[in-house]
Amino acid sequence: MSTTTGPGPTATTSADSGTRSLGGRLAGFDWRRYIIYIGFVVVFVVFAVTLGDQGFLSTNNVLNIFRQAATISIIAVGMTFVIACAEIDLSVGSVAGLASVCTAMAISHWGIVAGIAAGLAVGVVVGAINGGLVAMLNIPSFLVTLGMLGIAAGVAQWITASAPQPILDDAYNLIFGGGDFGPVPGLLVWMAVFVAVGAVVLAKTRFGRKVLATGGNRTAAEFSGVRTRRIKFQVLLLSAVVASVAGMLYAGRLQSGRFQWGAGDELSAIAAVILGGTSLFGGSGSVVGTLFGSLMISLINNGLILAGLETSQQQVVRGAIIILAVALGRRK
Repeated sequence: MSTTTGPGPTATTSADSGTRSLGGRLAGFDWRRYIIYIGFVVVFVVFAVTLGDQGFLSTNNVLNIFRQAATISIIAVGMTFVIACAEIDLSVGSVAGLASVCTAMAISHWGIVAGIAAGLAVGVVVGAINGGLVAMLNIPSFLVTLGMLGIAAGVAQWITASAPQPILDDAYNLIFGGGDFGPVPGLLVWMAVFVAVGAVVLAKTRFGRKVLATGGNRTAAEFSGVRTRRIKFQVLLLSAVVASVAGMLYAGRLQSGRFQWGAGDELSAIAAVILGGTSLFGGSGSVVGTLFGSLMISLINNGLILAGLETSQQQVVRGAIIILAVALGRRK
């Protein structure tokens, strides 16, 4: 009589099936969707190993990375909605500067409540103009917001005669970026709130679905009952209001309003949004990805400074890393 030892045909078949199933899952894993998270971890590890003895991993330096990313992240949340809708807003940096000086001037004359109202009013007015021209007159958002970039920057410089506007209200400075909420810097709390709200609105609400539908295929969205003109107006209004809040945070953190605050932030915000996986052609978007895009930019800036690179060298390396990340993240 012979005996059989070891696993039988059934066990072998199950093992082969499990191997094929695991292989199939790995083959179907789209790593490009997660390139920003993978890239962030890789860059962080590289800097931690090479710059660990220069204080890169210190608590203060890590908080600095988050502080530097906070204002850009807030602007980029609004920009995510705009780009997901297949539009662009180049005026956000200038709106932030104009909001900062209007807030500072209003606080000095009428107090903190008037200052907050003035800063928000800047965003509402600019956003309504941008949105109206794009949605009602069908003028490309690139041209409208490019023109508004110059107008807002010019007005901010004109009404202040290029002079900084100090903010002496300690309560305002404490709330808007200059203070801490317990052990947590105030700017990080503002960033977390905007990112959380933006992520939920874009992914879980009807408005968010309408934004993505408008950006993905405007004609199909209109046939589905989406009022695409209204959506375009709303996302540009939202972007300007969010930018004005960012300008108010600049003013509170730096205790003054200046027309220079926010200059160039539109490019950083757009880069953060694209790095985070939002399609430049609309139809898709991720606010959480945008957050990591902002953190990636801040992380690179911080690491290159600690590495002692000159400004020109920093620009070259930073640009190369951003291009590489976007290229790797492109999906067919």
